[in-house]
Amino acid sequence: MRTRYSRNMVKRHETWRMRSPFSRFAHVVERTGLALTGGACGLYVAAHIARSHFSLIGSGIAILGMMIYGASGFYLGIDLPPAPQKLQELSLRGLGSRADAVELLSAAGTFLTAVVAITAVSSIILDDVARPHGAMAVFLGWALGASMQIAAGIVARTRAHIS
Repeated sequence: MRTRYSRNMVKRHETWRMRSPFSRFAHVVERTGLALTGGACGLYVAAHIARSHFSLIGSGIAILGMMIYGASGFYLGIDLPPAPQKLQELSLRGLGSRADAVELLSAAGTFLTAVVAITAVSSIILDDVARPHGAMAVFLGWALGASMQIAAGIVARTRAHIS
């Protein structure tokens, strides 16, 4: 029974052209949902900062920029392509492969942006006005997490195209 299910499942190492049209559509819908989630996280953090007495965000363009940056992070950094076999075999001092390091970077970025977004949402719901230092910490945490996601996604896609 186990082999029957494994033959029907989409394999991560299959190229885009080898997937069925239904599988391609599902992948696009999934990635769009991830991008929307990242944009929502950016919106929540922007709303939290805008409510503070901190003039970092004063326009709709800045809020839109944060949403686009967050969407880019979730789009690029969550669904990484598999590493080439060469990279999977190289060890980083017994801790894992270089491919594992990229996955860790992506996971840490996703976790950080989610924690910061939850902090921002809870502050908004509890009607708490953030102090300038707290708002700056939320912004920097979110920007660092989204940057980690984007970096991991770029590295993973670059190495997938090289090999």
